[in-house]
Amino acid sequence: MGNAQSGGIPREILDDLKLTTRFSESEIAQWYENFQKQCPTGRISLQQFEEIYAKFFPESDAKAYAQHVFRSFDTNDDGTLDFKEYVIALHMTSSGKSTLKLEWVFSLFDLDKNGYVTKPEVTELSQAIFNLIPKAKQANLPSDESTPEKRAEKLWAIFNKKDNERVAEGEFIEAVQSNEAALRLIQYDHK
Repeated sequence: MGNAQSGGIPREILDDLKLTTRFSESEIAQWYENFQKQCPTGRISLQQFEEIYAKFFPESDAKAYAQHVFRSFDTNDDGTLDFKEYVIALHMTSSGKSTLKLEWVFSLFDLDKNGYVTKPEVTELSQAIFNLIPKAKQANLPSDESTPEKRAEKLWAIFNKKDNERVAEGEFIEAVQSNEAALRLIQYDHK
């Protein structure tokens, strides 16, 4: 096998990902090996990303959310992600509330990439996140979080904006960081 430990992954990518994510060297190397098998071109398409994402959420419909995640990382809009973007996408969607993570969540909600989040955008993402929650767990949600609409209303209220106003990135991060309910509403932690 030769140098099996790094699984053929270029050292600079490995070092970079160890710094930017909390994954171990062996995890990253294992993903790289799988990535090379599934994506011999070195790029992953939206459809492949959706399939991989579905495995993380076997009991729910993760398709819409996967599409939003993909869009937020496909910075050059070419319809593919490279290995590094792919691993960072996986890292960002695992739970956490670092500023970096929240900057990414903002870009997830900012559908048209104009630097602001609006109520319709919050509503659309709330629907996608709601779809991640397995049906069995949806029944146990608090009454003010039991539908995508209620979740959107509750989250929007935290920003203290009128329905036709918009939220800038700094405001978004500040509001969410200091609010447990908001942190719960912007993600679904399936652990």
